Amino acid sequence: MRTRSRRWVTALLGATAVLVIGCSSLKTPATADVAVSKAAVDNAAGAGGVQFAPVEMTAARDKMVLANQAMAAKDYKLARELAAQAEVDAKLAQSKANSAKAQAASDALQEDIRVLRAELERNL
Repeated sequence: MRTRSRRWVTALLGATAVLVIGCSSLKTPATADVAVSKAAVDNAAGAGGVQFAPVEMTAARDKMVLANQAMAAKDYKLARELAAQAEVDAKLAQSKANSAKAQAASDALQEDIRVLRAELERNL
């Protein structure tokens, strides 16, 4: 009977610790999350996101502004959520930019191949 009581106490203490840690993490500043998201937005901008994915870049930047405002208001949960959304938008913008650049390179290569074929046919 005594070991059963100890198990219950141990389980209860473990559950309490998890609950306390989980709740306290919502009140800690989301500085790291916002910094990571800002880096993602900067990377997307550097990759040509503004040119090739302006809608996504605007959304990412707007969400970063809102995340910073939430940080200032000490609403860390909202700041984390907005930072995560901004990061996703920035990564989408970067992917679209990379895709557009790859498509442009492919189109240029196809045009070069077409020109070479035309030259070969003309010389035969």
